[in-house]
Amino acid sequence: MKVRAIALNTFAGFLRNKLIVLFLAVFVGILLLFLTPLLAMKAMSGPAAAQMESPVLTLVGALMTMISGFGSLLAAWSAADTVADEMKSGTILAVMARPVRRWEFLLGKYLGVQLLMAVYVLFMFGFSYLLTWIGGERIQTTPWVLIAYPLVRYAIYSAISMFLVTMMHPVMAFGLVLVTSILTFMVSPGARPPAFLPGPLRAIVYTLLPSTELLSESRFLTITQTSLEKITWDVHAITLSYGLDYALVCFLLAVWSFRRRSLSRD
Repeated sequence: MKVRAIALNTFAGFLRNKLIVLFLAVFVGILLLFLTPLLAMKAMSGPAAAQMESPVLTLVGALMTMISGFGSLLAAWSAADTVADEMKSGTILAVMARPVRRWEFLLGKYLGVQLLMAVYVLFMFGFSYLLTWIGGERIQTTPWVLIAYPLVRYAIYSAISMFLVTMMHPVMAFGLVLVTSILTFMVSPGARPPAFLPGPLRAIVYTLLPSTELLSESRFLTITQTSLEKITWDVHAITLSYGLDYALVCFLLAVWSFRRRSLSRD
């Protein structure tokens, strides 16, 4: 009950957070700017419509990649900000006086972040179908894949951010998560090897960092009629289990670190 109350209060706090609301409003405004040319392309007919098909699909794919990437940043910042804000304002002392164990406090905060990201994923899911419909195509992927994969990926980033914020300022924690996401992309098998990372060191970094490229729903977001090789259930299970396990380890590290953290105001 205490964990659920903290989670719901955290989620409600996000809806009142001016910074998060401002970021979301600006982001939605950017999406609407891209939506206008898509609607204009949809209204075309005849040979012009056939010529515009490729640019439409390219624009849709770029938009969905941007939306998905923004979600990772939102998850990281929300997790860092919600813990740091409680400590900065001193309200964490009132919460702990109920009494609430420290791990319960962190778990409630973490679940509140996941509620926010679940709403974001549902928005992203609906928007992807809207965009592909405007582009005159349809998504071939099973719907649950487009929901489960980003949720697990956001769970990883929020857990890493929550772990880091128990030891440092939220801006620094967010910055390190951002650097982590960039390094993860740079050391992924399909990326060009960075010059400053020799082969053995790159293999170590790839092993330690989360393989979020495996948890990217973009590789399943098919907006053309081209059929992809079907991924079996055991591969889905292994991939998602890996992501959940990584998030769990990071969250347990956050709990361990938070036990030693002073609850007084910074």
